[in-house]
Amino acid sequence: MHALVAVDSAEPRSADLTDPTPALPPGSTAVIYCEGQFGEQDGKTANGLIRHSEKYEILSVLDSRHAGADAGMLLDGHANGIPVLASLAEAIAHAGTAPDYLICGVAPADGLLSTEQRVVLLDGIAHGMHIINGLHEFLNDDAEFVAASLLARVSLTDIRRPREMQDLHLFSGRIFDVTCPRIAVLGTDGAIGKRTTATLLVRALNERGIRAVMVGTGQTTIIQGGKYGIALDALVPQYCSGEVEDQVVAAFEGEDPDVIVVEGQGALSHPAYLTSAHILRGSRPAGVLVQHAPKRRTLGDFPMVPMPTLASEVALIEAFADTKVIGVTVNHEGMTDAEIGIAIESIELELGLPATDPLTRPLDALVEIVLHAFPELTPTVERLASARSL
Repeated sequence: MHALVAVDSAEPRSADLTDPTPALPPGSTAVIYCEGQFGEQDGKTANGLIRHSEKYEILSVLDSRHAGADAGMLLDGHANGIPVLASLAEAIAHAGTAPDYLICGVAPADGLLSTEQRVVLLDGIAHGMHIINGLHEFLNDDAEFVAASLLARVSLTDIRRPREMQDLHLFSGRIFDVTCPRIAVLGTDGAIGKRTTATLLVRALNERGIRAVMVGTGQTTIIQGGKYGIALDALVPQYCSGEVEDQVVAAFEGEDPDVIVVEGQGALSHPAYLTSAHILRGSRPAGVLVQHAPKRRTLGDFPMVPMPTLASEVALIEAFADTKVIGVTVNHEGMTDAEIGIAIESIELELGLPATDPLTRPLDALVEIVLHAFPELTPTVERLASARSL
């Protein structure tokens, strides 16, 4: 019996490099496991997949707290037909057969599986489901998971597993050959909506006839099917800037874009997460959008640390890197629509920067922030017509 156990990083690579990742098995239906965390900060992988997935057909989400709800309605107030179910057994019954994949949609700060989570993933394996794991704990290093996958002939894909050291990149200076502007979407905390804003911005720019491509820096973007990206927080720090640079260069050479949007991680001021520094150094963005949650009082996974002020984060970013903050995007957690409007106005008055909420305000407002900072990106009539014909 030959195993289909993946021992890869599952990270997309540029065309001139050998990819050690075996191709995923055929089939694309998936269930997301997110017990107790869907819609919460530590459920950000599940939240992201419900909002956007290019690789998987998401059939349901597992979280018994919200069983019976529509995932889209629960997350954003817009029904999408994906049910939240109480158990894997219900998910299989709902699908009519075991779906192809079980995706671990939780993303706790420690990146480790609890005993209860292990039981659900092992149950998925027993039902013949391939496992997609974005945690720091690698299932391919776990004897119980490897044995179970061998018996069931399914794959274990550890998204965060880095490639071999000899295949990683140090900073090389190739970023200076990238002639299109780069925009980094950073924030004042982790799990604050940077990836969602970056995804929405890329989509909106392309709809306006501006060729935009996204470079991901976390496991969720890779699971969603992003073509360019790296799970940055799993790397030896020495290679972080170089790996960001490498993916930006690959996106530039592979897509010939007008603009590249780079997903942020953590926050530059964050006491535990240092990846924002590597993103700024590796991608050398000409502009930065800062995502902020006005009602959040302490850091999401570190309640002993107060949130930084928006003004202090902007100042820190501009002091640390040769760049400019071009606008602010609001995370509206805990806010009414009226409070969102007040927050946007207050930010614009206090900082003199344009602000918007990409999830509750028209995306044109987000695009206009970019076009104001980079007027050379304003699409021609011909490009607009081409975009509308796609």
